[in-house]
Amino acid sequence: MTRITALPDDLPALAVAARAEGFRMLDVLAREWAEGTMRFAAPGEALFAARDADGMLIGIGGITRDPFADALRMRRFYVLPGMRGTGTGRSLAMEAIARARAAGVGLIRLRAPEGAWRFWEALGFAPITGDAAATHRMTLHVA
Repeated sequence: MTRITALPDDLPALAVAARAEGFRMLDVLAREWAEGTMRFAAPGEALFAARDADGMLIGIGGITRDPFADALRMRRFYVLPGMRGTGTGRSLAMEAIARARAAGVGLIRLRAPEGAWRFWEALGFAPITGDAAATHRMTLHVA
């Protein structure tokens, strides 16, 4: 896992794979980055990339301030289908959680498609009901 401060040149290839599954989160990532509205640069924020042994981009994800709550928010997570189950997504998520913990933030929220709920719940996120802005939350114990 690498913390990145610029979008990878090979992000479009990952976005093609995401679009093939019906996901547009990487298109949104590229658009917001180009507009300067989301750069993962505020305190506690970070964007991470995962690459395979050959250097191919296989996953991306980050954490930002949550615009809907006093919390941080997992954002723009995507791992290539063939790399799921290898620990790539878990590693990306754990880097983001560690970032939140280091920032002293006690709450992380996210909005995930139903097919990803099991993944997030296995990491310790609890389902939220009745909140259109988030599907899950994790309370961190910070010093």
